[in-house]
Amino acid sequence: MGAAQTRADPGRANPGGADSRRLPRYAAGEIDVPFVIKGKAEDIPRDTYWEEHSHPTHELLWNERGASSATVGRRVWTITPTVGLWIPAGTPHSGWTPAGTRHRAAQFSVHAVPAVSDRTVAVQVTPLLGLLLDRLDEGGLAAGERSRTEAMVLDVLAPSQRELILQIPESPLLAPIVAAVRADPGDPTTLAAWAGRLGVSARTLTRAFRAETGLGFSRWVATARVQRAVEMLARGEEIEEVAACVGYHSASAFGVAFRRITGLSPGRFRAQ
Repeated sequence: MGAAQTRADPGRANPGGADSRRLPRYAAGEIDVPFVIKGKAEDIPRDTYWEEHSHPTHELLWNERGASSATVGRRVWTITPTVGLWIPAGTPHSGWTPAGTRHRAAQFSVHAVPAVSDRTVAVQVTPLLGLLLDRLDEGGLAAGERSRTEAMVLDVLAPSQRELILQIPESPLLAPIVAAVRADPGDPTTLAAWAGRLGVSARTLTRAFRAETGLGFSRWVATARVQRAVEMLARGEEIEEVAACVGYHSASAFGVAFRRITGLSPGRFRAQ
């Protein structure tokens, strides 16, 4: 497998060779910021791991180019140009941003902005929302224009129905499976084979996966595969190559799994 398949789990630790960024931990509202919404854009030249941190402000993350991830607790969220992530102020989170990503972030004052949600949620980054946030970042707006634009941003911010989350099980029983699949989503080991290796029944593994993630083994593996596929597709890799790398014998089988989880075909996702 290529580097994208053998890379260590970016959600839990800093993979070797990646840049690491350490940011402070703040409680919600700990710093009184002098803005309502403030954005930042950055081209990421190297694979970058963001150590766990938290902001005094609410944060909206999305990408102009590429796919990244953020880990909140035991959940790994995929971030793309069309699906961003709302992280409430004070929420500890870490992140993984592959080289070549055009990374965007907007901070929202807790005193001036009502939270979109009091929990971490995916947000649909519509063309209108993107244009409004771009306008705020450009600067030079008169006070009244800025206030109106900020109000429009808050009007159009809404949770997305197409969130892509992978719940990471905590059970020591499932740890070898999790490590293998996160390192190589194309790992072909079946549920029965894992049961044999671990000395338990397939039913025991199925119950453990459902109890900890709400998904059976096959659906959990499919979600892990689609998360890696999204990153690869966002880099412009060919659908057939991506399908093979994440463990599918045909592009059509990959397309069915991808659509079931994201609501989009691989080709439609790449076009977006």
